[in-house]
Amino acid sequence: MRYLVLLFALLLSAPAIAAPAPGPLRIIGTNGAACIAGAVELPPHGPGYQQIRADKSSFWGAPSTIAAIEQLGAEVHAAGLPDLYIGDIALPRGGPFAPHFSHQRGLDVDIYYDLLPKPRLPLAARDNLDPPWLTNRAMTGVNPKLWSRDEIRLIGWAAHLPHVNRIFVNPAIKRAMCEAVHPHPAWFHLVQAWWGHTAHMHIRFSCPADQPACINQPPPPPGLDCGRFLAWWFPNGHPRPLPRGGVPFHPVLPAACHAILKP
Repeated sequence: MRYLVLLFALLLSAPAIAAPAPGPLRIIGTNGAACIAGAVELPPHGPGYQQIRADKSSFWGAPSTIAAIEQLGAEVHAAGLPDLYIGDIALPRGGPFAPHFSHQRGLDVDIYYDLLPKPRLPLAARDNLDPPWLTNRAMTGVNPKLWSRDEIRLIGWAAHLPHVNRIFVNPAIKRAMCEAVHPHPAWFHLVQAWWGHTAHMHIRFSCPADQPACINQPPPPPGLDCGRFLAWWFPNGHPRPLPRGGVPFHPVLPAACHAILKP
């Protein structure tokens, strides 16, 4: 928690940077300590998706990330499903982005599970939207009023996007997927249980091949599907609590990021 407090203090004292760093795409660092130059912004809406909370969120990413989000929206739209709500991607130049531990290099995006019918709202009217949890409040299972095969289809479409490294979902959602689908498809190993992620999935993309300073997170190892690893999340039938003090977070930015993040 001490690290998180220090990070918030640093962010609050730093000048906001509203524009991306100019020049060609450069992605530097790991998911927890990184920056990006040459980022592009996701349009406020498009076929199958709408940004939400634009007053407090940021929608800048690598061109490949933006293209993948638009591809997922188009697939959802073609299937006749309601628009997706899109959350944070990264700041215009990346770097630490409270309250996230990642979202620092334009390769992460939060996409809400909400597939309820929704109108296309003006951007300002989306600032206070609060999409529903897909889990129940105890996080022991999914909300039966919202859970359907369409939710599994959505996560599967996301897993088939180009260059997906992994997708984080709440452990209760992963368990519901494991119980609903047999046999388990090959893409299931990309869907990882993690704390939180009750209302949105977090998609992480791999580094583009032409970005040598971008360091990939190793792909999920075998065995993260539906067996012993998933059971670890539910000791005594209850969701495993977050470690005391939270997940340690102490980013040390690569030296090459200092010039990119300089106002």
